[in-house]
Amino acid sequence: MLAEKLAELRTAGLYRSRRVIDSAQGIYLQIDGKQVLNFCSNDYLGLANHGDVVAAFKQAADKYGVGSGSAHLVCGHSYEHHALEAELAEFTGRERALLFSTGYMANLGVIAGLMAKGDVIYEDKLNHASLLDGGLLSGAKFKRYLHNDMANLQLKMANDNAAAMIVTDGVFSMDGDVANLAALSEIAIKKQALLLVDDAHGLGVLGETGAGLVEECGLNQQQVPLLVGTFGKAFGTSGAFVAGSELLIETLIQKARTYIYTTALPPAIAAATRMSLTIIQQETERRNHLKALIERFKTGAKQLNINLMSSDSAIQPILIGDVDKTVQISEKLLQQGFWVSAIRPPTVPQGSARLRVTLSAAHQNHHVDSLLEALVTASAL
Repeated sequence: MLAEKLAELRTAGLYRSRRVIDSAQGIYLQIDGKQVLNFCSNDYLGLANHGDVVAAFKQAADKYGVGSGSAHLVCGHSYEHHALEAELAEFTGRERALLFSTGYMANLGVIAGLMAKGDVIYEDKLNHASLLDGGLLSGAKFKRYLHNDMANLQLKMANDNAAAMIVTDGVFSMDGDVANLAALSEIAIKKQALLLVDDAHGLGVLGETGAGLVEECGLNQQQVPLLVGTFGKAFGTSGAFVAGSELLIETLIQKARTYIYTTALPPAIAAATRMSLTIIQQETERRNHLKALIERFKTGAKQLNINLMSSDSAIQPILIGDVDKTVQISEKLLQQGFWVSAIRPPTVPQGSARLRVTLSAAHQNHHVDSLLEALVTASAL
């Protein structure tokens, strides 16, 4: 049975495989004995191998070792964890923040920790799998509204009077567009529902200080009570957090199973993330350079009639549609020395297979120009 299922995936062009990287993360990667220019990483600010971040990690590893030893509520909560939580709360303008070992665990823990049977959860159709799984895990009534469709959301909420939560990505990971947070906040307040925003792909990149889409939209803790962010993207490290009120965070400490029953992040990761946070706040030129690269890519793609989806973020999807053609273009790009991921169902809806180009502040203008030239060549199959 398992062999047949795998064979079906291969036949449908949906079989996935891993490539082994033999270098540090960066815009150049070493795979299969060949150096390639990387356009599929979420390391948006180029911090994954930043010298100061690496040095902070090494220094903390020398002091604390490589493991945290236990869960936060046993003996795994170090000074570095505690300091990072305080700094993240201040950075995001929230009363408190709480660390999780991964973004997936944060979303599962927060949603299932606050919602239960008898409640109702509303989620955008294009939300990340972790948000959808969190809603299903909670046992609450689970409703999905059409992507960024406020009228459809209000229609689904019209006759519900149970305790409710609205859940959305900030920047949608496969489309690169953003949620209408102002409208979602108004709806949530009117219906007395909690609003959770997972800003994994906006944090560090958007907003005046890099505090993400919520900051860019000018929304406070009352308007967006639950803000989830991850460190594996713009921060260049690993792990995640949720920020919110004292009451919400204390409730999660007591009720979020993915926080209570798992080993804490290594203190060295927390220390490295603190350094990333400092760089994000101080080196605004990284965000400015990334914005310029995004505009350069979009302008060039339009001139070359490349079918870009609508996005102003570092995620620039090129809609192909056909699965086999998408994979073929991705492979041809790799042969030319450019790594661009082919995104296929079920990650995206049927008929919307795409190339997911992601840009980094570590890229330069000539990298973007070279990619555009390669896309034209590779697309001419």
